[in-house]
Amino acid sequence: MPAFVSTRRLRALLAGLSVLGTAEALAQRPQPFSSEDLHLLRAVSDVQLSPNGLQALITVTNSNSAGRPTSEVRLVTLASGTSAPIGRDGEGVSAARWAPKGDRIAYLGREGTRYGVVVANADGSSAHLVADVTSTNHPLPTSGERLSWSPDGTQIAFISATPGPEVDASGDPMVITRYLYKPTAGEGLSRFNDNRRLHIFVANVSTNAVRQLTTGNYYEHSIDWSPRGDEILFVSNREKDPDRFFNYDVLAVRVADGTTRRITSTKSAEYAPAWSPDGSWIAFQGTTRDLTSSETTMEDTHSWVMRADGSARREVATLDNRQGAPQWAADGSALYFSVQEHGNVHLYRQAVGGAAAQLIVGGTGTLGSWSVASDGAVAYAFSTATNPSELYSRDARGTTRRVTTLSDSLLARRRIAGVDSFTVRSVKDRPVQSFLTRPLDLTAGKAPLIVLMHGGPHGQQGAAFNSAAQIYASHGFGVLMVNYRGSTGYGQAHADAIFGDQDGAEAEDVLVALDSAIAKYPWIDASRLGVEGGSYGGQLTNWLVTRTDRFQAAIPRAGISNLITQNYLSYYHDYLAVEFGKFPHEGALMDTLWARSPLRYVSRVHTPVLFIHGENDNDVPIAEAEQFYVALRDVGVETQMLRYPREGHGLRETKHVIDAMQRSITWYDRWFTKPKA
Repeated sequence: MPAFVSTRRLRALLAGLSVLGTAEALAQRPQPFSSEDLHLLRAVSDVQLSPNGLQALITVTNSNSAGRPTSEVRLVTLASGTSAPIGRDGEGVSAARWAPKGDRIAYLGREGTRYGVVVANADGSSAHLVADVTSTNHPLPTSGERLSWSPDGTQIAFISATPGPEVDASGDPMVITRYLYKPTAGEGLSRFNDNRRLHIFVANVSTNAVRQLTTGNYYEHSIDWSPRGDEILFVSNREKDPDRFFNYDVLAVRVADGTTRRITSTKSAEYAPAWSPDGSWIAFQGTTRDLTSSETTMEDTHSWVMRADGSARREVATLDNRQGAPQWAADGSALYFSVQEHGNVHLYRQAVGGAAAQLIVGGTGTLGSWSVASDGAVAYAFSTATNPSELYSRDARGTTRRVTTLSDSLLARRRIAGVDSFTVRSVKDRPVQSFLTRPLDLTAGKAPLIVLMHGGPHGQQGAAFNSAAQIYASHGFGVLMVNYRGSTGYGQAHADAIFGDQDGAEAEDVLVALDSAIAKYPWIDASRLGVEGGSYGGQLTNWLVTRTDRFQAAIPRAGISNLITQNYLSYYHDYLAVEFGKFPHEGALMDTLWARSPLRYVSRVHTPVLFIHGENDNDVPIAEAEQFYVALRDVGVETQMLRYPREGHGLRETKHVIDAMQRSITWYDRWFTKPKA
């Protein structure tokens, strides 16, 4: 007897199948990018090509733990893209460098409870620790290479710390004798400078014998072993009072006996020296101005060369933009260096003889670490608008391809918002470029807009993958990033345009760009605007809410509210001197700094403010948030303060980054739906 199914039951069955099919289709459809996805992001940082150009050592940053991101080194075969880890899981391997013949590698890692220089075969096998390394919490600015092989591959130079002469500031009472007594911030670090000094050591790879080459009360770093094998270049601040006055110079130490010679003695700063292939010339990053900040500097670094004795010093690059550390071409005829350009970072090749610079790696995005082979092939890390940093290769013929796919499995299941760029004429007719991330699922209705400002102020934003912008876009917010005057990537005049004018015309740049965006994009709801930024972007956020009530909510992250207290509580005390041309106690600058401090105008604020700050921040001490928070409460403004333990200048623990993003969205949602009192 045939089975009988009633019409009602059949309809119900078909409806169930329809619902199931819809659910499966929705599950397979790419979803918006969320804060929880931050756990799954991976990115390439350090890149080192093998001497034969066939493989690369890359450092991969993983955010898959609740704590701070971890790093691993992987050996990648460029032709196939296959890779294998170097070192044991959890070792925190970093700074991997090839031996001259490519048969071995050295890196910083662990062997049991010991941490130091590890040497292994090229595939990572037979790893053994050859020298212990001690670190310091001293706030060392802009340092370069920590490991360097001897040209014959028998020895490795490395940087390690030794005790200094000062009294240990851990007693009762704590005795402070140094001007620069605050350390960098981080988990497990002391509240005070450990007073250790960095010196150069040499380890014999075969015998593990270690010699200390330099001594004294200075910090030595950024090393490069001479091709002739007799000397090691390094950088050190040899001022009479280096805690107070930042001025890097280039020196060299003889490997045989530790004799040191000074190669430069300028009032400006030199960084990242590198020997030419024949050892007769030195390339380096350099500035020209007498006063350079240890934290951030207004003057763009450019690429320079000089003879090995320091003579015939001259600038090589013809590009008017901030340049990274140079690397020699294999034949010594040219330099390679990165350049910040209009929100992007590109790679150029510049003939030492003075011909026009040649663009090697362009495109929309940010070039990170890079390495050049003897035939001119390049391996490099690059972040695009739709993808975090991945490894790319460019062969000698100019053919480029992506090698790694670290985040593809995640991003294939996510929808990524598009980014537009536009430029407007701001006050004093200065062109200002902005980048706007469009909200996902934008319909005919209106959407809120968040103004997201970079720090520095001498930095830049662009179309490279920005996780915060993508998370906001997934929530239905547009995001506007403005490269206001003072930003890098637009020539020295643009960076200089903020001189003596912090919290001035650059704030107008942001508002002009905002007005332009509202006029250009009809979907922007001008009644639902938010503003936020980190570091200097946080300072600018604090300032803008004292200038205008057009923002419904604000979120300063590690922002300055009082330029005077910032100068004396931060661990660096030369930043404002560079920005204003003199120290706060000179002339009437103290009055100017107070006049440009957001705290001075707290009575004007009506915008609800959410402060985000790390407890251990010594770049911008948490007192900058505390005093503005209390002042806003006195005024009667709605405000909250989020204090994150173990964090320094900016949040690093993944759980904290996620928490801050979620609370930021909640803050904006609250004030975008509730009219201000």
